[in-house]
Formats: sequence, structure tokens, C-alpha cells
Amino acid sequence: MLKVKLLKRREEFSLSAQFEAPTPGVVALFGRSGCGKSTLVNLVSGLLEPDEGFVQLNGTVLADTQAGISVPVEKRRIGYVFQDARLFPHFTVLGNLQYGQKRAAPSAHVIEFDDVVALLGIGSLLQRRPNQLSGGERQRVSLGRALLSQPSLLLLDEPLAALDAARREEVLPYLEALRDGLSIPMVYVSHQFDEVLRLATHVVLMEAGSIVAQGSPSEVSLLPQFRAIVGPEAVGAVLDGRVVKVDATIADLQLGHGVLRVSLRDARVGALLRVQVLARDVIVATEPPRGLSVRNALEGAISGLSAEQDDAVLVTVDIGSATILSRVTPEAVEALGLKPGLKVWALVKAVSARGHAFQLRTPPPGERI
Repeated sequence: MLKVKLLKRREEFSLSAQFEAPTPGVVALFGRSGCGKSTLVNLVSGLLEPDEGFVQLNGTVLADTQAGISVPVEKRRIGYVFQDARLFPHFTVLGNLQYGQKRAAPSAHVIEFDDVVALLGIGSLLQRRPNQLSGGERQRVSLGRALLSQPSLLLLDEPLAALDAARREEVLPYLEALRDGLSIPMVYVSHQFDEVLRLATHVVLMEAGSIVAQGSPSEVSLLPQFRAIVGPEAVGAVLDGRVVKVDATIADLQLGHGVLRVSLRDARVGALLRVQVLARDVIVATEPPRGLSVRNALEGAISGLSAEQDDAVLVTVDIGSATILSRVTPEAVEALGLKPGLKVWALVKAVSARGHAFQLRTPPPGERI
């Protein structure tokens, strides 16, 4: 477990945060810009000293103000990747990676140089200098340098924020590969939920220096605290399921007691798939649909209705071990007689669900990646 309870007071800002998350995995600190995410990771890393609190990783205490413990930054075995890659300009890529190796404890070598180079696809870059790299390449090298320091924890503070959309899409698959191929716990800071959707195993929602909610991406996606941060257009259920059939560009995902058809290339039967279905894309029907182009009609029952600030009504539909959200008008609620317990069908276009392969694997201790 990663256990954090920290208080930091400043004239213009105070942070009070407490969370626990299982390791390995990716803890995503998610919230608006300025809510305290970077301050929190700086406290975890030791770059900032807390006024009160503790940091504990897998039973090892890194900081505890009551006990007077504060492990120095260089001895915490924490890798840190910033928004800007911060590579040494006078070193080649090889030199930057070797610097990371030199920071590792002599007995800590588990992640091998060649494995990191292959995993991040940087073998052709080794003789280049940072000014000869694209933004995405610099971040991949920065990740490699951090990994070769053999960290017990990897902190990533908005590592894609300075990249354009194309470079972000270039780097994200490598971050997914790190998550799935390494047993190193990661804390990932972002205010972009599409990054959290693809990477996180545990989400911590932050607002104005405090943690307002936490849980799995599926759990957090249903909370009003999440809706308040992302706004009505981005509200939607996050769903995890297993691929049971693949047909050209359509994957059938077992979800609750139904099957969701998702538009996705290169899916494989048996893979774990995470999808987000936006509430604005879901239609609620009170009768079995017929003669429609919509490929998904998930049978369920209404478990709740809540009025939103923009005069829409958010309908929660339980489809059996999973939940779908739909945004409808108050007029639709009245005309259809929508109420808790009512049997309904949630209609979803296959092209509306955003899907990402998601398969965590924890290697045994000492196994090479």
C-alpha cells in the first residue's frame, strides 16, 4: 500500500490530503489546475517538507513528522518525471540514461538497461542530444532515466501537459506498457481525464487543496464530486469488462448481464477492456427498441435520478454489476414516467464508447520486464 496523510500550510494555499492505494498500480491525482496536485507529489517526493503527516510505501516510512522521520530525497528511491523532461543538454540520450543508472542503489538492479530501451522504443536515439529530440522523445528518455534509477515509486507530474495531441498519443502507449509490464507503483498527476481513463487503477479527486473522493475509475466516474470537476459534457460511466467476441472493428464486451458492442480495432478475445460511455450519448427507452441503427440495448432498471445544474436530469441505470448514466430533459422524465425501479433499456451507439485495452500484470519479484 501507498499511505499518505499530509498537511502543508502556505499563506496563499493550504493542502490537507489523505489517501491509501494498493500497489502496484497507477494512482491518478485528478483535478483542476491549481488544486494542489503538484504540491502533493512534491511532498511525497521529499522536495517539500510537510507541516504534519506521514508517507509510507509498502511498510517503509519515508516521512513521519510525529516520529521525526524524514528520509532525504536522494535516499527515497523515488523516480520523478516532470512536465518538461529536464534532460541534461550536454549529455547524449545514452549519457542521460547512464546518469539514472548511477543513481541506483548497488543492490537494486532489477530493471535492465536493454529492457528499458526496448520498452520505450529509444534504441535509435542513444547518440542524439536532447535538442535533437521531439517533445515526445524527450519524455520517453526522461521516463527511461527515472526507471534506470531503480525506483520503488515513480511520480509523474503532468508529463504530457507540454505536448501537442499527436505527441501525447505517441507517449501514452509507452505509459500503458510501463503500467502493464512493471511492478513499480506510480502516482500520475493530470487534469485531463482521458489520460486518467487510459492509465489509472485508483483515482484521487482533488479540489482546493483537499481530497474530495477516491476509488476505482468506475466508482469515481459516478460521483457528484467528479461531475463538478469535469462539467456536464464529460460526465459518463467508466466500465471494465472482458472481450468475448471480435468482429472486424467491433468488440463485444461482457458487461453486467449484457454485452456492449464497442468500436475498437485490434481487440482480442479475453482481454480486459475499459470504456467510457458519456451520459450525453445514452438514450433511455421504456420499451424494447426495434428498427434502430443503435447496436447496444442494455436492459436494466433505474436506480436513481438527480437534477443537474444545467436543468438536465441524470438517470442512473443498473444493468447488473455495472452502471450506465444518461442525461435527459425533465420533460422526458415526466413523459416517460421515469422513476427508480422502472425497467428500461440504455441505448448506446457502438462508436460512442471510448475503449482502451487495460491489463495489469504484476511480475514476480526479480523478474525482468
